[in-house]
Amino acid sequence: MRVDYEELAKTVAALTEGETDSVALMATLACEVHHSDDRFDWTGFYRVTAPDLLKIGPYQGRHGCLQIPFDKGVCGAAARTHKVQLVPDVDAFPGHIACASSTRSELVLPVLNGRGDLVAVFDIDSNQPDAFSELDAKNLSIILEDVFVR
Repeated sequence: MRVDYEELAKTVAALTEGETDSVALMATLACEVHHSDDRFDWTGFYRVTAPDLLKIGPYQGRHGCLQIPFDKGVCGAAARTHKVQLVPDVDAFPGHIACASSTRSELVLPVLNGRGDLVAVFDIDSNQPDAFSELDAKNLSIILEDVFVR
């Protein structure tokens, strides 16, 4: 099953309308995105909890890393640069952190608030190589912006 981004955006908008609590928003988004596509093996947030440090937030899937410094891994690169990280082969990514040995590819998107501050990164792992596309990154970025910047 491949995600229908138009339907996913409508569902997420309906479920999060009026909600302002970031943890509730993250939990809802992680759940809806995770169950929208068979490629999504682990789906969740790493929250900015201290300068240059991410800690695990709401997620779906097996365990994740508890904390990730900004200078480590794909999530750290997204946090450090505020840029989407689209990684077709995690083994080829310098400094990749293997929270799960089954991960083959990864998509990480920075999550900014209305002031442009980084509040988290949204991490999607797949047990399939080269599972993600620019289309996935674009559509998920739009959904994140709709939820967290509104």
